[in-house]
Amino acid sequence: MPEPAIYLDNAATSYPKPPAVHETMGSFLKEFGANPGRGSYRMVHEAEGRVAAARREVGAFFNAPDPQRVIFTLNATDALNIAIKGILKPGDHAVTTTTDHNSIVRPLNGMERSGMITLSRVRPDGRGVIDPAAIAAEIRPETRLIALLHGSNVTGALQPIAEIGRVARGRGVRLLVDAAQTAGLWPIDLNSMFIDLLAVPGHKALLGPAGTGALILGADVRLDPWREGGTGGDSAYPVQPEEYPHHLEAGTLNTPGIGALMEGIGYIKSRGMEAIRQHELQLIRRLVDALAESRKVSFYGPPPGAPRSSVISFNVKGHTPDEVAGILDASFGIAVRSGLHCAPGAHRELGTFPAGAVRVSPGPFTTPEEIDKLIEGIVRIAG
Repeated sequence: MPEPAIYLDNAATSYPKPPAVHETMGSFLKEFGANPGRGSYRMVHEAEGRVAAARREVGAFFNAPDPQRVIFTLNATDALNIAIKGILKPGDHAVTTTTDHNSIVRPLNGMERSGMITLSRVRPDGRGVIDPAAIAAEIRPETRLIALLHGSNVTGALQPIAEIGRVARGRGVRLLVDAAQTAGLWPIDLNSMFIDLLAVPGHKALLGPAGTGALILGADVRLDPWREGGTGGDSAYPVQPEEYPHHLEAGTLNTPGIGALMEGIGYIKSRGMEAIRQHELQLIRRLVDALAESRKVSFYGPPPGAPRSSVISFNVKGHTPDEVAGILDASFGIAVRSGLHCAPGAHRELGTFPAGAVRVSPGPFTTPEEIDKLIEGIVRIAG
């Protein structure tokens, strides 16, 4: 099947990747194919060195207290599960929101339904923003964790993470941030934002390959391991070793992917995070401004001028989201996402449940001409 002419689903996974990303994956498979930590020969040491360099790179990018506290994962979902299931104990209470992604919602709901924890869900205001005071009001003596998205994968609304983090730190509660839509686009600093656990995907705005991600831990955070097994050099120890990253990194790492992720971050640093973010936000504004007067197109998300990530959702009157996405693909060669976007609570808040909406998410390589083609397609669908 031919690839779409215009790819506008970067919130799901970024495409295309910088050339160095796939070139590096190939070179890793050819030259450094050994398993890090599993042996003492040269290829193992080369692989170990590349993984260690990537760990330092990722740690520095988010101001981690120690690169050894950068835990490589399969994706952000994996990181969130490691965090949630590693920190919460029977009888604990957690606070989340009504608009979070299923990667937060489902683990917490499962633990609540099993009777292991209790859970509070905070609703956003009309802009989709969570009030830190509303979070504070839900904290109890048994509250152990606050978990929420940094940027909505449906509307693009950004949460005041530093303010929420200040509340959490002052009350002795851990803060887990899902940065799936912001890592690589917005500056994230564990220290200044009072983040205890940060979950990031490698394959979205960090421009790495699928199968990569990280959980980054604050200096004094301790988690029980979610998975246990081989870690290489400490094989005689009968249980999972206590030192990081091995405490949470059982099994063989995705060494080629981790090396390629480092190249994605390198591209961001060379082009500039601010430049990439402004490029994508300008494309979103171009789309919204062109259709602002349409009575048949409804956009969802923060008002003009409010902080946001480069994600926008809309519906066209008289058409389901799936119909709109199907026509854009079949007739215009444009790839967008339709449906609930793994965030049904967000759509309930918007009033778009159960059909959902059409989501557009440009990337660093999207052009204004491609957005103009999308605008043309929407206009023709709307009639």
